[in-house]
Amino acid sequence: MLDPIGSLGVLLQTQGEAVSQIQNDVLLSSSLWVNVALAGFATLLFVYMGRNVSGGRPRLIWAATLMIPLVSISSYLGLLSGLTVGFIEMPAGHALAGEEVMSQWGRYLTWALSTPLILLALGLLADVDAGSLFAVIAADVGMCLTGLAAALVTSSYLSRWLFYAISCAFFAVVLYALLVEWPRSAASAGTGDIFGTLRALTVVLWLGYPIIWAVGVEGFALVQSVGLTSWGYSALDVLAKYVFSFLLLRWVAANEAAVSVSGGVGAFADD
Repeated sequence: MLDPIGSLGVLLQTQGEAVSQIQNDVLLSSSLWVNVALAGFATLLFVYMGRNVSGGRPRLIWAATLMIPLVSISSYLGLLSGLTVGFIEMPAGHALAGEEVMSQWGRYLTWALSTPLILLALGLLADVDAGSLFAVIAADVGMCLTGLAAALVTSSYLSRWLFYAISCAFFAVVLYALLVEWPRSAASAGTGDIFGTLRALTVVLWLGYPIIWAVGVEGFALVQSVGLTSWGYSALDVLAKYVFSFLLLRWVAANEAAVSVSGGVGAFADD
C-alpha cells in the first residue's frame, strides 16, 4: 500500500543529500549559481531591450526570448534546492555499474520548455508556416523527453542507449528544419542573414549536448566528474540561451518594421 508520508520522507532525505553534495562540490555548485545570476541579469536586460517593441510578430518574438531566462532561473534554482536532482544506480554494463551517481534530471524538463521557445522565436523570425513550426517543436519536445528517459533508465544499459538513439532521431528532424527548410522561409521573409547567424549558433551548440551526455557519467563515463559535465551543460546553456536571445532581440528591436511583414505563422500574431 502506498505510504505518502514515507515517500515524502524519502524525497526530503534525497533532496538533503543532493544539496549537501552540491554545496561540497565547488565545480558543481558554481556551474549552477553562475547560471542563476546570468539568467536573472538576462531577464532584466531583455525587459529593457524590448520596452519599445510593438506589433504582433516582433512582440511575440520578444515574449519568447524573455521566457527563456525565466525558465532557466527556475530550473537552476530547482537543481540547487535538490528538488530536481536524484541519485540512480547504474545498470550492469555501464562503466560505473552498481554505483550511485547524481542525476540532474531537472535539466531535461527545462530543455523541454526552453528549447521550444528558442525554436518558436526562430520560426517566427523565419516566418515559417504553422504546420512546420508545430512539427519541429513536437520533435524537439520528443527529443528532450526521450533524453530524460535515457538518463533515468536503470534496468538496462542497452535501454539507455536505445532511448539516446531515439532522442538523436528526433534531433535529426529539428536539424533538418533548421538547415534545409527554414532558411528558405527566412530568405523569403527578408531575415535570411540574421537567421543564418542564429541557426549556426544554435546547431553548433545544440550538438554539444548529446556529446556531453555520451562522454559524461550518463553515457560512457569517460568524464566521471559530475561537476565537469554540469559545467559543460551550463556553458552551453549560457551561449545557446542568453547569447542567442540577446542577438535575436537586439536585431528585432532595430529592424521591427522588417519583422512585422509576415505571411506564415507570423500572420496569426499580426491579426
